[in-house]
Amino acid sequence: MPSKKDSAPKEEINEAQDTTLLEWESPGRPFKKRTKQYYLTALLITLLVETILFLFSEYLLMFVAASLLFVTFALASVPPKTFKYRISTQGIQIEDRFFIWQEFYDFYFLKREDTETLHIRTEAFFPGELVLTFNVENKEKIKKALIDYIPFREYVKLTFMERSADWLARNFPLES
Repeated sequence: MPSKKDSAPKEEINEAQDTTLLEWESPGRPFKKRTKQYYLTALLITLLVETILFLFSEYLLMFVAASLLFVTFALASVPPKTFKYRISTQGIQIEDRFFIWQEFYDFYFLKREDTETLHIRTEAFFPGELVLTFNVENKEKIKKALIDYIPFREYVKLTFMERSADWLARNFPLES
């Protein structure tokens, strides 16, 4: 059984090999301050859906619709926490969670809620995709740091759900 003295130098060697390529702090998710019109429109749409569900006696779905409204209001009104992100030669660290390079599939950039986001798809089913926010000035630095370890996708085909959500947001905006 190795003593603590034997294991200490090995940990120091591993930490020395882990070189930080890029570090930054930014909000945990895209956020946009909403107006009263947004909340009122979302409430009216939910009440319409609730009325239709009531007429069909779908009480459980009424509860689900009310729950979704609550989550929507909570995410729209509470600003996100600021996270610390670090890209190193061993992987990516988000706060205290560390992902090694073998866990990733590829990465690409998207703009959501007027905020640039970095999307990193994972090999595992969960979390499936990491979405990191960053300052626009750091986009090329991030791309340069990641491209040596995982493939970059210039264009990623949107899923049916993403296309549907974009269409709904374009054609039926909750605020002007």
